[in-house]
Amino acid sequence: MTAIKESSTIQENKKTVQDCPVMYVMERIGGFWKPIILFNLSTGEKRYSELKKAIPAVTEKMLIQHLKQLEADGLIIRTAKPVVPPHVTYKLSEAGNELAPVIDAMAAWAFQDMERNDNKCAEGNRYITNQDQNAFSQNLKK
Repeated sequence: MTAIKESSTIQENKKTVQDCPVMYVMERIGGFWKPIILFNLSTGEKRYSELKKAIPAVTEKMLIQHLKQLEADGLIIRTAKPVVPPHVTYKLSEAGNELAPVIDAMAAWAFQDMERNDNKCAEGNRYITNQDQNAFSQNLKK
């Protein structure tokens, strides 16, 4: 691997993460795919193939990379059963479950904004399944 240049701007910026709680959260769940993965896992445990189907636009490389990062950050738990073919599932950890209200707030805002702007998700551009959206709506009613 390439050595990290400690005096780079990005490394200096990362040092300020500890001073700002929003920067801390964005360091953990920032990026395009991580919140989408967390949202899909908020409705329960899923296998890799279920996540891939629920997020069709993500490449395998990016999905695997972000799942590994979320696991390393302690936000998801990967469970592998030693069978052939491999049976791997992912679920939110305790810390991941604590993030659920944040992800839910983002999703609630998105649904309200899409309705307000009459901007519905195109079927080919959805990152949640109808089942996940229904489960999300039921959780909001509780």
